[in-house]
Formats: sequence, structure tokens, C-alpha cells
Amino acid sequence: MRSGRLGLCVRGRVERMERIDGTGRAGREELPPGPGGRARPGGLASFAYTAADEEKRRGVRRMKTTATGLLLLVALVYVLATWAKNEGVSGWPGFVAAAAEAGMVGALADWFAVTALFKRPLGLPIPHTAIIPTKKDQLGASLGSFVGENFLSGDVVRDRIHSLGIGRRVGAWLAEPAHADRVTAELSTALRGALTVLRDADVQAVVGEAITRRANAAEVGPGLGRMLEKVVADGGHRKLVDLVCTRAHDWLVLHGDSVMDAVQGGAPGWTPRFVDKRVGERVYKELLRFVTEMRDMPGHPARGSIDTFLADFAADLQTDSETRDRVERLKSEVLGRGEVQDVIASAWASVRAMVIAAAEDEQSELRLRARASLMALGARLAADERLQGKLEGWLEDAAAYVVTTYRAEITSLISDTVAGWDADQTSRKIEAHIGRDLQFIRINGTVVGALAGLAIYTVSWALWG
Repeated sequence: MRSGRLGLCVRGRVERMERIDGTGRAGREELPPGPGGRARPGGLASFAYTAADEEKRRGVRRMKTTATGLLLLVALVYVLATWAKNEGVSGWPGFVAAAAEAGMVGALADWFAVTALFKRPLGLPIPHTAIIPTKKDQLGASLGSFVGENFLSGDVVRDRIHSLGIGRRVGAWLAEPAHADRVTAELSTALRGALTVLRDADVQAVVGEAITRRANAAEVGPGLGRMLEKVVADGGHRKLVDLVCTRAHDWLVLHGDSVMDAVQGGAPGWTPRFVDKRVGERVYKELLRFVTEMRDMPGHPARGSIDTFLADFAADLQTDSETRDRVERLKSEVLGRGEVQDVIASAWASVRAMVIAAAEDEQSELRLRARASLMALGARLAADERLQGKLEGWLEDAAAYVVTTYRAEITSLISDTVAGWDADQTSRKIEAHIGRDLQFIRINGTVVGALAGLAIYTVSWALWG
């Protein structure tokens, strides 16, 4: 009955430690500040005394009963052996009494040592007892220092990573198609999540500002000049000239009346109308002839003039300061227009939608290429010792940097967590987990003490009778 009530109390405390929030997920109670006003980092809740601990504690109590029963047994043996000796029985009572007496001393000494770890024996304020409840914070700090000095050192981490052969293992793992598929799926999920979390307005603003700043910082005139110079030298502009001439010829053929009307409309008012008409027809015919010749004659003088103009313009873009300044002003005006900024900003939305769609489609080119790249990387890692060494070197350097730079922060996690635990609850929990083994110390102390007492008595009897 008593153990059942205790189990109910334990479960009730655990249930009070858990709070159900609005989402239906179990949360943790706010804990009172720890020593010195520091907020407890959730250590008490995560280190709660549970029903499983109570079950272990029942096993500890059984072992305590066994150890105490052994103490009472040797005490009874001592009493009986001493009585027999006092009654005049010679020989064996002395040996048995000495062994039982030493067994009692060993049992009591070990009982005191084991009990002093968790509480004050018999409730007496004996110095250096109740070590775990009273020295909990110091033990936590010592444990943190021990871990930092012996585990979080650059040499230890480097040796451990080197001995694992991570490069070869990772390579062999990635070379498997199923593993490459898994990594590709995880990367796609992470990519979709990242793109979903990002706000379009923020990204668009950043992209637009970055493109504008980069464009404003770089002078485009010389680059355009060099590009145009190469195009003219290679004759790449001639197809464009051919296209313009063809389109101009076709337009003149279709819109001859419009050209003649424009010419007649610009004539002086005092000229006769038939003269204006003749002049318009003549201008149209000459213009059509000129365009037709340019279209059909690759060596037409006008084409040569275009080549010369473009070559001169390319040179001016590279060397003439006035031309370069004009190009820069034009660039600034173009970039400053709202329409251009809208185009730059909308590019992100298009790229985002395209990447999300590709990440969701298992047969998309993006995922297929990513999978193939991962498998190729794995195969190369598995076979190339130089690449393995390079990867392991990077990992060793990164791990060594982390443990040496943030050693204090890592070890403080241990000390701060231990400091946040409740002293009595910590003592009970630790005793529940290791108390059973500690009771064997009492049993061994009883047995070893009895044997030692018997050996000492035997030697003394042999020497002095």
C-alpha cells in the first residue's frame, strides 16, 4: 500500500510538471529561479523523479534489506560466538567471534560511506556527509571541467574523427542509389521550406537593391565598347543589318502611300500639288532603291559606313570620356525607372516558383542532377584517398575550432543544468539508479571485513597463542 501511494504521488507530480498548451502538445511548467536568481534551464522538469525511478528504488530497498540482514546475521554470530567463548568453549568461538566482529565493523563503515553520499547518517550533522545534495553544484562544475579538459580538446577530437574514416564511410554511403535518393529528398524538403519561409517582398527588395548597387558601382561603357568591338571585328552585326534592311524594304513596299503622303505634307504651300506628288513619288522610289541595294549588296557603301560608325562608337565607349559619361547617365536613368525595378523584383518570384516546382517533382532535372551529383561525389569519395583526407581535414579543423573556441559554453551546459536540478530530487534519482550497486559495497565490506578479521586473529593466535 505504501509503495502504491508513493507511485501515485510520483505520477501526480510528473503530471503537474507537464502542461497541455493550446496546440495539444505537452509543455513544461515554468520553474522557480535557481540559486542566485538564475532561471532554471528546464533542468528540474527534464530530471523529474518518475515512476520508473520508483521501480528502481524498490530494487534498492530490497538490496538494502539484504545488506542490513547480513549485518544483523554477523552481529548474531558474534553474540553467539562470544557467549560460547565466555561459557568456556575453546577453539573455534574465538575465530568466529573475531571474524564476525570485523565483519560488523566493515559493514558499519561501508553503510556510513554509502549513506553519506545521499544524506546525513542518522540525521546527525556530521561534516562531509550528504555529499550529493550539498555539493551538487560543485560536482556539476567539476564534471563540466573534467569533460572540457579530457573530451573537448582539439587533439582528442582530431584523433577521434581521423580514426572514424568519415570520408570513406560517407562516400560509400552516398554511392548507394537509395541513400542518394534520401539525401536528395531531404535537401528538396529543406529547400522548399526555406523558400516558403522567405518573404517575397524582402527578397525582392534585397535582389533589386543588390543588382542596382552592383550596376551603379561598375562602369558599363568600356565593357560595352570591348564587346561591340569584338562583334564588329567578327562581323556578327551583319546579320542584324541584313534583318533591318529586309524589314525596311518590306515596310516600304507595304506603306509606299504613307511615305509619299509624308513627303507631300512637308512641301511648301505655294508649290503645285502635282509637283509635290511627283517629288513624293521620286523620293519614295529612290528610298526603296537604296534600301533594296543595301539588302542585296553585301559590299554596299552604306554597309561600310555602318561598320565604320560601329567601330568608332566602340572605340569612343572605351576611350572617350564624354561618351562614357553619357552612357553612365543613361544607365542610371534606366535603372531608376519603376518599370525596370519591377522587372528585377519580379524575377525572384519566377525563380522561386520554378525552383519549388522542380524540388517537388521527383523526376525534375534539378533533382535528377542533384541525385547524380551526390552519387558521383560518393563514388569519388569512396575511392579517392586524397579527397577523403581533404574532407576529414576540414571536419577536423571545424570540430577542433568549435570545441576550443566554445569549450566554456559547452561545459557550462553541464554545470548550469546540474545547478538547476532540485538537490533532494537529484539525490533520490541518483540513488535509485546506482544505489543497488552501492549496497553490494556494504555486502562486500561485511564479507571482506570478516575474512580480514579472521586472518588477523589467526596470525595473532599462531604467533602468541
